[in-house]
Amino acid sequence: MGATSSTDRAWAEISRGALEANVHALTTVLGATALCGVVKANGYGHGAVIVARALLDAGATSLAVATLDEGSELRAAGVRAPILLLAEIPASSLRDAMEQSLTVTVGSLAGARAAAAASKGLAGRHRVHLKVDTGMHRMGVAPEDAPEVLEVLHACDEIDVEGIYTHFSVADGESDEDRTFTRGQIEAFDTVLDELGARRCPRIVHLANSAGALGYPESRRDLARVGLALYGYLPGPWLADVLAEHGVMLRPVLSLRAKVIATRRVKAGERPSYGRRRALVRDATVVTVPLGYADGFARRLFDAQAQVLIGGRRYPLAGVVTMDQILIDVGDDDVHVGDEVVLLGAQGDERIDADEWATLAGTISWEILCAISARVPRVLVD
Repeated sequence: MGATSSTDRAWAEISRGALEANVHALTTVLGATALCGVVKANGYGHGAVIVARALLDAGATSLAVATLDEGSELRAAGVRAPILLLAEIPASSLRDAMEQSLTVTVGSLAGARAAAAASKGLAGRHRVHLKVDTGMHRMGVAPEDAPEVLEVLHACDEIDVEGIYTHFSVADGESDEDRTFTRGQIEAFDTVLDELGARRCPRIVHLANSAGALGYPESRRDLARVGLALYGYLPGPWLADVLAEHGVMLRPVLSLRAKVIATRRVKAGERPSYGRRRALVRDATVVTVPLGYADGFARRLFDAQAQVLIGGRRYPLAGVVTMDQILIDVGDDDVHVGDEVVLLGAQGDERIDADEWATLAGTISWEILCAISARVPRVLVD
């Protein structure tokens, strides 16, 4: 879909150039460690298929998703690269995943037995990665159980035990406690590898998420599973120093845009929108923008004093966010129907990014990006 067919409402522009620049920046930091692009949750809200293709073209060697449906979407779009399922899926879905050449995660003894059973009768060998729980306590086998689980997988001729991994819980944290805990996770994982030995250890070892890849060089093994950083955001502000040391930086990939669809002159004291929450302090022009909380512009952003860009200037909301529209107070400025509005992104010398929204909304940039709904068209640019 081209931008001209999307501008009757709102659209998200996805910058191929920014994606390529971010891959280059991250591979510069990673060195010999391969880059696995995490494209779950619709590519962190950027459009999974668009992002997957661009990442692979830019140098990512594999992809990762959370669900079978996400992997199937990429396969249906013709993506042939390795795709890792980051969660242990139900036994009833394993055969489907294997038939699509998706790499299955095993995180329990029952999951290992189910994977072995599902692979029986299928042609070829089917890639499996073992996930070890070193402290996240969400998914994965206990370290002491890893040898037994691997025995079950190795005993099945149809299974290729390709990888073993763990996941950090506070690698983005800057405190001494967080750093000590993360290093403890690395040590616990390395103990598992030592106990397995070279003969039984899978050939691909990976620990690092975005924060690990940037902040913990010792976690950069065969592969790094990078998500948020690919889209131009840092998991923690302290990680900017790591990029600066390598002479690189990240660029936000997504901008969220719309056009003014109505203008009206409203008298001081009037209270626009549902709930009549805020009175205008002076006569003002109020413009309507066709994007609301159903598109990812959260209602709480009104109370948090969020702004938008029109003509390179910041303007406040004039009333509470509705499902399909927001109202903007542009004062006495000359704004017309058809003028472009930037919700996220740059216009002139001003920029609003997901970190700003996250601060206002009391959340994290991951949630902001993932909340941009499917009804907003994603348009690949440059």
